[in-house]
Amino acid sequence: MSRLQLALRVGDLEGSIAFYRKLLGAEPAKLRPGYANFAVDEPPMKLVLLQGEIGQDTALDHLGVEVGSTEEVTDATARLTELGLFAEPEQDTTCCYARQDKVWVHGPGREPWEVYAVKADSPTFGPTGTEACCTTT
Repeated sequence: MSRLQLALRVGDLEGSIAFYRKLLGAEPAKLRPGYANFAVDEPPMKLVLLQGEIGQDTALDHLGVEVGSTEEVTDATARLTELGLFAEPEQDTTCCYARQDKVWVHGPGREPWEVYAVKADSPTFGPTGTEACCTTT
């Protein structure tokens, strides 16, 4: 199983949740303070909504490919490295209320992409609770 992920930083989280419920015809798979995600079967996609500054226009936060296992993340890391892309792996990290293994790369416009596998749910957003995740240098 793999699916694309689109993570958006939104200025009106509740309004965005209401809009995407209608657009996608689905309920959020996970709702937490400042966070929602929709796991859509058709097309296979995970839409993540992250609370931004109140009133800001919606902006791309990051992109991703969710895969089914840590082995697939390891394979992606090797493949991306062999292709000459600077890959930043993260093992057993907490991000977006989930324990994950992942690898980050950046596109030519500095857009961040992650290939990740969710290992378990987490009660906290980031590594120690509230700080940002899904960010790379």
